[in-house]
Amino acid sequence: MASRIVTMASAAAFIAAAGPAAAQTEIQWWHAMSGALGEKLEKIASDFNASQSEYKVVPVFKGSYPETMTGAIAAFRAKQHPTIVQVFEVGTATMMAAKGAVYPVYKLMADENEPFDPKAYLPAVTGYYSDTQGNMLSFPFNSSTPILYYNKDHFKKAGLDENTPPKTWPEVEEFAKKLQAAGIACGFTTQWPSWVHVENFSAMHNIPLSTEANGFGGLGTELKINNPTLEKHWTALVDWQKSKIFDYGGRQGKSDPKFLSGECAMTFASSAARANIMANAKFGVGYGMQPYWPDVQGAPQNSIIGGATLWVLAGRPKEEYKGAAKFFAYLSKPEVQAWWHQQTGYLPITKAAYELSQKEGFYEKNPGSDISIKQMNLNPPTDNSKGLRLGNFVQIRDMIEEELENALTGKKSAKDALDAAAKRGNELLRQFEKSNS
Repeated sequence: MASRIVTMASAAAFIAAAGPAAAQTEIQWWHAMSGALGEKLEKIASDFNASQSEYKVVPVFKGSYPETMTGAIAAFRAKQHPTIVQVFEVGTATMMAAKGAVYPVYKLMADENEPFDPKAYLPAVTGYYSDTQGNMLSFPFNSSTPILYYNKDHFKKAGLDENTPPKTWPEVEEFAKKLQAAGIACGFTTQWPSWVHVENFSAMHNIPLSTEANGFGGLGTELKINNPTLEKHWTALVDWQKSKIFDYGGRQGKSDPKFLSGECAMTFASSAARANIMANAKFGVGYGMQPYWPDVQGAPQNSIIGGATLWVLAGRPKEEYKGAAKFFAYLSKPEVQAWWHQQTGYLPITKAAYELSQKEGFYEKNPGSDISIKQMNLNPPTDNSKGLRLGNFVQIRDMIEEELENALTGKKSAKDALDAAAKRGNELLRQFEKSNS
């Protein structure tokens, strides 16, 4: 019996080698997703590979978002780059400025006669990744926005309604004090400090992050983050840190253990943190929108997207581009997009995927899972709330977070830290303008 199995396996291997699989074109896809999200991404690639026999998408994890983008740029210079690379939203201006390095997605899909209708995507997504003529330059894949997550068990312990999250920042403070009185060490923590407490904070309060419509209007933009509203918010964060109403956990997702361990009752995190939180939380999880300061006129406005898109790099064989276009057409299918959205917490980037999720009763069965969609669509976006397109913003975001850390550790006042972040950031914007004008 064993020898028969071996013989059958050998025959199968021979047939596979002799068949169409031998002629498969491999398409390298560099990405920045690990853990639960990485597993979901791998499944999408393997499902596409199983759906046809001509192309094989090969996902390759390349580290964090900044590491993946800088690695792809270095590989392009060395002519050892992938066909597709996942680039986070603040890398958009850098990719747009990389003349000759990018094969725009709208052109790729037209050249390969694959269906691609920008109107099928949510407006908040298409606007962020399109040029001034409305052409989409990269393929929307994983769009997210920061929301509030809270520990329902802790809320019950503190006598708070487990189905009513705080809506304003004064309420966050009030809830945190009640939670601490019930024995919970920390009120709230946060992922991605600049994304949540500068970029999205500005959008939700309808105040400019910079001039020139947050960079959409041209390269001569200047940061406007040293304003009274942000100064008030940062001053509150510094004050709250002293009593652990707020407890800083670091950059990117380094604060996650504080929430997942139950140390902090609330956290501000990407809507796409949902997969990881649901997999690891040993308590009931509630969801809420980002809070706002009620004395700021125009708040709450709407939040902006984070996450990433898929960029196609120039200089690869034509066969790879045929496969990339087919892969993007596959990714656009409502059932694929709906699965990705439901499994991860990323936004449903097409209207059809959102409608399919509704029809399937996903939002009814999973209360709070549509918070991110409602928050993104609270109001029609303004120049202050449609996103940002600033050169060198990867480095600028690091500077903003460094200055926030200076404020939290008492090295600078909130005002001085914001002034320094604006000054240092503007120097980088001038460098980018000089290099790309």
